[in-house]
Amino acid sequence: MLYGVHGIGKSTFAAGAPNAVFLPTEDGIADIDCESFPLAESYDDVIGYLTQLATEDHDRETLVVDSVDWLERLIWQKVIEEFPTTEKGKAVENIEDYGYAKGYKFAMKWWREILRYLEGLRTHKGLTLVLLAHSRAERHTPPDNDAYDRYAPKLHKEASEVLQEWCDEVFFANYQVFTKKEGSGFNERNIAVGTGNRVMHTAEMPAYKAKNRIDNLPLTLPLSWQEYADAISF
Repeated sequence: MLYGVHGIGKSTFAAGAPNAVFLPTEDGIADIDCESFPLAESYDDVIGYLTQLATEDHDRETLVVDSVDWLERLIWQKVIEEFPTTEKGKAVENIEDYGYAKGYKFAMKWWREILRYLEGLRTHKGLTLVLLAHSRAERHTPPDNDAYDRYAPKLHKEASEVLQEWCDEVFFANYQVFTKKEGSGFNERNIAVGTGNRVMHTAEMPAYKAKNRIDNLPLTLPLSWQEYADAISF
């Protein structure tokens, strides 16, 4: 999974993967030269495309889901289609209408189905799977320290935890930023200085969630598939 701030270049990164095909759940790849299914407008569309990849002959080596947070919206839509009323008979218009967290728990049934399809494509078709997501700031409260904000995938907490656990690598993409001191004495302060460089962070830090299972992978890499491929081909 690669998640990051809006417009950082997540789709461009994934388009560099070998023989990639995109499964788009949002309209964000018009300016990218890549193979793609038509825009998925429903959960059933997504399952149809995954079934095609699983059952038909093709030369695709990489599947890019762009993005999983927009896929989550399609899953919520599917939940509402399957359960159009609450237990009290009230019509459901929003995933939260079921009551505290119930709708999000219902959604996990369809998330698990998606993961079964993806696991099958990885195991039986040998596809590399790339899940793209936007980022958001979340409040983190560690048991041994004060609460603080950090970046995380823009998904409901339960789905986010399941997807991050399932993925071998979770990278956070952002612009490279340094801080420097300005002023002196009581007027001294830290200011942020951006370089314009786009990077991805490969291991968790207080400011963001990330992980990898690759020995000696650099903590930060340029946001480039080739740079990533070179880093893991030791």
